[in-house]
Amino acid sequence: MAMEEAVLEEVMVRTSKPEEKSSRQTANQPKLQPRYNVILWDDPDHSYDYVVSLMKAIFRAPTERGFQVAKEVDTSGRAICLTTTLEHAELKRDQIHAYGKDELIERCKGSMSATIEPIG
Repeated sequence: MAMEEAVLEEVMVRTSKPEEKSSRQTANQPKLQPRYNVILWDDPDHSYDYVVSLMKAIFRAPTERGFQVAKEVDTSGRAICLTTTLEHAELKRDQIHAYGKDELIERCKGSMSATIEPIG
């Protein structure tokens, strides 16, 4: 995982009012933002090469990780590409939708489908 992705995944916000803190938090303790999964959905119109390329371009994933995601999407119908904050997850979902069609498959009409969902 790239250093800036690790930093983005660990984004924290501080509570601004001491009265809003829970009994387990102190005024100086950071509050983690809720986490969301970016889900890539399977379809018959995209190749493994397309998924590997998408993962490299959008998530800066190595070829091996791209292949793992392609295999998981193919076998289980979906794969988690990233777990992050809501804003970052929305950005990555939108980038997947804008990635374009698979040039290796003639019947392909556009990008793969992706969604975000809260974890927990």
